[in-house]
Amino acid sequence: MLLENKVAIVTGGARDIGKAISLKLASEGAKVVINYFDNEAQATQTLIEIKAAGGDAIIVQGDMTKKEDVDNVVAQATEAYGDQVDILVNVAGGLVARKKIDEMDLDFFNFVIQLNLNTAFLMTQAVAPLMPKGSSIVNFASQAGKDGGGPGASAYATAKGALMTFTRSMAKELGPKGIRVNSLCPGMIATTFHDTFTATAVREKVAVSTPLGREGRAEEVADFVACLASNQSSFVTGTNIDINGGLMFS
Repeated sequence: MLLENKVAIVTGGARDIGKAISLKLASEGAKVVINYFDNEAQATQTLIEIKAAGGDAIIVQGDMTKKEDVDNVVAQATEAYGDQVDILVNVAGGLVARKKIDEMDLDFFNFVIQLNLNTAFLMTQAVAPLMPKGSSIVNFASQAGKDGGGPGASAYATAKGALMTFTRSMAKELGPKGIRVNSLCPGMIATTFHDTFTATAVREKVAVSTPLGREGRAEEVADFVACLASNQSSFVTGTNIDINGGLMFS
């Protein structure tokens, strides 16, 4: 197994891409700390599936925009698995709502930034001191961070673009300690994100415009996260990697 006896924290790890990542890391031998925000049932189901497959995990509720909740997730991780964290996957984030600039107020803009950028900052700050040489951080940016996003997604796209820069900065800062930092920039992945925020006709148009002719699957993203978390990518850091079926090239 790629990640045997490693300890991983996955924020937003109970549904969609986050759930797929939690399941994948556990299947590769990692002990997984699954953070969730407001849906305990989803988190519990993810935990049940991991344990049914012979994996090891715990669930911890918390709002990752709040330092005290971040600190609690880390404390629960160290209480369960010891004072070392090998893998951090920052999935927590979201579009919240589609609003054009004349529809936004400052509170909305700041909240979207905090949800997608501050969460990764706070978790990285809390976890990095516990990470040994060879550890890996994987952030979740977005294709929107590269192309500006769709209608009403400017705040989200701005946050994800900033997260890409934060990823590069942390790769430089933490590299001398042997910690790798990368981000993934998903395109159209079949999740409740697009069920909520993207019209069916738009999804179909994007799918047929993609060289591979379809939407991506959460499990395909999770497979790549496992690779980035493992020694199979031991010389890869500071990258913002497209995972979009060829829809857009960096």
